[in-house]
Amino acid sequence: MKYVIGIDLGTSSVKTMLVDKLGNVVHEASENYPLFHEKSGWCEQRPEDWVTGTVTSLQKLLSGSKVSAEDIEGISFSGQMHGLVLLDANHKVLRNAILWNDTRTTAQCRSIEEALGTKLLGIAKNAALEGFTLPKLLWVKEFEPEVYAKAEVFLLPKDYLRYRMTGHIAQEYSDAAGTLLLDMIGKQWSTEICQAVGIEERICPPIVESHACVGNVTAEFAAQSGLTVNTKVFAGGADNACGAIGSGILSEGRTLCSVGTSGVILAYEENKELDVAGKVHFFNHAKQDAFYAMGVTLAAGYSLQWFHDTFCKELSFPDMLGGLEAAGVGAKGLLFTPYLVGERTPHPDADIRGAFIGMDGSHTRDHFARAVVEGITFSLRESLEILRAAGKTIPSIISIGGGAKNETWLQIQADVFQVEVVRLESEQGPGMGAAMLAAYGCGWFQSLEACADVFLKPAQTYQPISANVEKYNELYRLYQQVYHQTKELSQALGSFR
Repeated sequence: MKYVIGIDLGTSSVKTMLVDKLGNVVHEASENYPLFHEKSGWCEQRPEDWVTGTVTSLQKLLSGSKVSAEDIEGISFSGQMHGLVLLDANHKVLRNAILWNDTRTTAQCRSIEEALGTKLLGIAKNAALEGFTLPKLLWVKEFEPEVYAKAEVFLLPKDYLRYRMTGHIAQEYSDAAGTLLLDMIGKQWSTEICQAVGIEERICPPIVESHACVGNVTAEFAAQSGLTVNTKVFAGGADNACGAIGSGILSEGRTLCSVGTSGVILAYEENKELDVAGKVHFFNHAKQDAFYAMGVTLAAGYSLQWFHDTFCKELSFPDMLGGLEAAGVGAKGLLFTPYLVGERTPHPDADIRGAFIGMDGSHTRDHFARAVVEGITFSLRESLEILRAAGKTIPSIISIGGGAKNETWLQIQADVFQVEVVRLESEQGPGMGAAMLAAYGCGWFQSLEACADVFLKPAQTYQPISANVEKYNELYRLYQQVYHQTKELSQALGSFR
């Protein structure tokens, strides 16, 4: 039997997954690494930690699976988006990576808008937001000019990891689309954007397709990890694009709800002229010549993690969510807005902060947990409504990540989204998408769709309950008012943080 490995380079950990030709997950391993918050709103990581974490995870994967490294045909990647990795002429890291959830670049976003105006949406298809890579480049150029002057090339996180595995510098389209430097339709770096904002196009790496083979594992990396130099390495994709592949979002009408640290609503799109007016993101898919539209809740799973770590650290996550059903629809009049680190969709606001609204002495921890879950789901519905308003027909939604691990939450999604929600048998998302890119690249299948037919199977469906839908519609309208009524308060309180 031959195998492929999917590597999911996330924000808090790297996960490796060994998959056979039938799509069975034979073994998994993971390794955590730290985040660094030097100042409020800053979030950085050491790229070397990604490499050492991946090496350790691969060692665990191989030893735990008992599979011979010679039988591993290919490896591909899913990676956290937008993070800035700067390399010098010797391809050494110049500074810590600035991550997707770092919000220090508001001023740089405004300067991008001033320099390009409406041309930005026309070329990059996205508005200037703090999470993207270009504002981070401009921040380094302004505040660390000596670092910027030494920069030979920039990479995204998984592309740096792949470089360390192969010695090959490249980026692929789904991650390049999240830099704000790509001419998305022309599929090339935008000279016009680079010139307008003062970024040298020479630091932009070559771009390849997500399923492209970029080399083999080097002898050095093979010796460290236990792999062999015969294993092919494929470019991979952005985590959300790989999550889409790993969930079968490969044709028109297919839509995904994913709850990780952030949360997304993602819809497949082949119409490159889809007009979402910058209200949601529009990116190149990891499937060649396709796109996806996506709305983002910055603190989806992170909101639950914060609630757990702050109020019930002694409980497991299943136990913490065990009272969701009993808490009832609307958590007894308690609302939560998941703006713990600002928000992206539909409110591109780095200053807004979260809130519990409606607390009284009768509320228990279960009510608070349900309010957090419902607040995350309401936020995701806002992205769904933008897609529907743009003309997208969404007959059902595939749910992956944290939101698919609890049956009550899956029913909440069906009720809030007012559509059938589907949970898959193998709920692996981005890691499975990376493995599928490797399987396709190795020639196991003629297309990603053919791979999905073998690898992905639905496990259970959840239908909207009409009585719940009615209640949630009313609660959703109240939820939408909270942002506008707390915006000024959040800004004023910012000086005390």
